[in-house]
Amino acid sequence: MKVFFDSSAFVKRFVEEAGSREVDNYCEQASSLGLSILCIPEMASALNRKRREGDLTKGDYRQIKTQIGKDVEDVQIIDLTPEVTQGAVRLLERHVLRSLDALHIACALEWEADLFVSSDKRQAQASRDSGLDVRCIQHG
Repeated sequence: MKVFFDSSAFVKRFVEEAGSREVDNYCEQASSLGLSILCIPEMASALNRKRREGDLTKGDYRQIKTQIGKDVEDVQIIDLTPEVTQGAVRLLERHVLRSLDALHIACALEWEADLFVSSDKRQAQASRDSGLDVRCIQHG
């Protein structure tokens, strides 16, 4: 099963919070994992916010960053091609979405994901409406 993760869900693999166990289960079930090229910088942004707010130490951040680097070596990274960009524009014309959320969905569609995993209800609904099988993980 090809499982595509939005950064809102995939970050739960590295920071223990609501939904982390579900994310781990989907990773274990997957024959292939997919992420948008946007996922890594988005996760870095979220983790640095947690560090600034005192939820992560500098050492924890470094350790998580290293683990992410190792984990994504075996992940299919989907680039932002003209087709993906056009798909995102079509999604934005039909749904109330943030631009990066539309790009993640468009990447999943381009990759022909069997399952799309997100922690964003609006993104999950737009993904479902676009024909993807979706799991919306509890937001922590």
